[in-house]
Amino acid sequence: MGSPAPEGEGQGPVVIHAWSAPRSLSTSLMYSFAQRDDMEVLDEPLYANFLRVTGLDRPYREDLLSKMEQDLDGNKVVKEVIFGPGEKTYRYCKHISKQRLPNLSSDLMKKGKHFILIRNPLNILPSLDKVIPPSFLELGIGELVSIYSELCELGKAPPVIDADDLQQEPEAVLRGLCEDLGIPFQPQMLKWEAGPKEFDGIWAPWWYRSVHKSTGFSKSRQYPLTFPSAFYDLLEQSLPFYNMLKRQVRRTVGSQQPLLPDPPLPVPANKKILVWVGDELLPRDSAKVSVFDSVVQGGDAVWEGLRIYDGKVFKLDEHLDRLFDSAKAMAFSNVPTRDWIKDAIFKTLIANGMFDNAHIRLTLTRGKKVTSGMSPAFNLYGCALIVLAEWKPPVYDNSHGIKLVTATTRRNSPNSIDSKIHHNNLINNILAKIEGNFAQAEDAIMLDKDGFVSETNATNIFMVKKGTVLTPHADYCLPGITRVTVSIIGFQLEQLGPVYTSAYFQFRAHKKLYFFKDIFVVFGHQYSFQGSSGFTVFKFS
Repeated sequence: MGSPAPEGEGQGPVVIHAWSAPRSLSTSLMYSFAQRDDMEVLDEPLYANFLRVTGLDRPYREDLLSKMEQDLDGNKVVKEVIFGPGEKTYRYCKHISKQRLPNLSSDLMKKGKHFILIRNPLNILPSLDKVIPPSFLELGIGELVSIYSELCELGKAPPVIDADDLQQEPEAVLRGLCEDLGIPFQPQMLKWEAGPKEFDGIWAPWWYRSVHKSTGFSKSRQYPLTFPSAFYDLLEQSLPFYNMLKRQVRRTVGSQQPLLPDPPLPVPANKKILVWVGDELLPRDSAKVSVFDSVVQGGDAVWEGLRIYDGKVFKLDEHLDRLFDSAKAMAFSNVPTRDWIKDAIFKTLIANGMFDNAHIRLTLTRGKKVTSGMSPAFNLYGCALIVLAEWKPPVYDNSHGIKLVTATTRRNSPNSIDSKIHHNNLINNILAKIEGNFAQAEDAIMLDKDGFVSETNATNIFMVKKGTVLTPHADYCLPGITRVTVSIIGFQLEQLGPVYTSAYFQFRAHKKLYFFKDIFVVFGHQYSFQGSSGFTVFKFS
C-alpha cells in the first residue's frame, strides 16, 4: 500500500527534488527511491532544455534532442512533467545542479520538497573525466551552493546528505533523510535488482555502467584513486563550496565522524567573529593556517595578549616591542612592519565592533615552509600574522578569589629555554595547568629549579607585605608588561619593595597574594587604570 498524500500538497504527486553534482551516487539514490511502493521517478527531466540552451556537446546530444523533443521547453517540463498529474503519492526528480538555468520558472524552487546530495570533488573528478572533460561548470558544486542559499531564502532550508555517509551507513542516512522530508522510510529502499531500468535516461550507457552492476549501496573504497594532478586547480576551486555544504550535513549515529554536539562557547557572541589570518579577515570557521606553517610544524611563533578598554589597546606599543624582540631573538625573517601590524589589529577590532571588554591573541608565526622540517631555512614565504579578537570578560574571579595549587612541573631554566622570549612553545606552562585542572584549581604556582616561587602557569605573581609590593625575580619567568606597570605604580605610591628570590614558605604563609592578568591593579587599595579597577585574591588549597 502506498502512503497517503500529505495534507496541503495539492492534487498531484508530492514532488521530491534531489539536487546533486554528477558522479555523486545520484543514480543509485534514484534507484533506491524507485523501490518504494508510493514513488514514481524522473531521471533528469531538465537535461534536454539544458543542452538546447547551453549548446554543450555530449556523445548522445543529437539522439537526446531528437527523442526528447517534447522536453526542449524547460518551463513546459516544469509545469507538465515535473508538477504534472501522476498515479503515485510522491514523484522523485533527479536533478543535476547545473541543469537549473535562469530561464526556468520560479515554481521549480518554490514547490515540492528539496534535498541536496553532495560528494567530495576529490572523489568526483577522477570519475567525471571518464565521460566529459571536468570544469567548474560541469562539476556544478557552485550551483549547489546557490540552490541551497535560494531555498533558505524561501524558508525551505533543504536537508543535505553526503555520498560518503550514504555508502557507509545507507539505512541510517536514508532514515534520516526520509524523516527530514516528512515521508516514511521503507526498508526496500536498501536493495534493487541489477541492470538497466525503464526510467533510465538516454545517457545511461555512458554514465550508468557501474550502477547497473549494483544491487545496493556499496562501501566506499578504503583508499582513494590516485588523484590526477591536472585537476588540482579545479579541486582547489571547488572544495570550499563542498565544505560549505558539508557543514549542513545531518550526522547519523553510524557516521565516521563522532556524533558530538557543538560545545557552548563561553561568550556566544564569539561564534560570529572575523579573524585576521595572513593578510585578510576570515569568518571564524574559515580562519586557518597552512599545515606547512611553522606554528603547526613546531609551535614556532611568538605572541602577545592584548586587552581593549574603552576604545584603547592597553600598552600596544610595549606589547609590539616585545613581539619584535622575541621575533628577533628567534631570527625571524621578513617580519611585517609595526604600522602594518597595527593596521591589521585596528581593522580586526573595527570589523568586529570590539571597542571594550575584548581580548586579542596576537600571533606572528615564522611562516609557511616549502617542505616539512624543523629548519628555519625552509621558511621562504615570510611571517604570517594572526589577529584573534574575542569578547572576553576578566579571566579570574575578582570578588571571591581563586584556588591555587603548587605544580610539580618547574619553570624552564634560561640555560635551556629563555622565558623572556614570548614563544608559542608553552609545553612547560601547559603541563603545570594540567596539574591545576586535575586538582580542580584555577591555576598552579610554578617554582624554579631551586624551589623558589617563579610565577603561575599563566601570569606573574605579587605579594603585599606590610604595605610593600614584592615579586619574584624574572630569571625563570616572563618579565610581563603588566608586571612592569605594577612596578611603576608601586614606585609612584612608594609601596614598591625589592625584586627578590621568593621562598615558597613566604608565599604559603601569606594570606593574600595578587596575581595580575588583564591589569586589574591594587596594592592594598584599589587603583584604576584605563577605566578598569579591582584585584584578585589567591587562596592556597
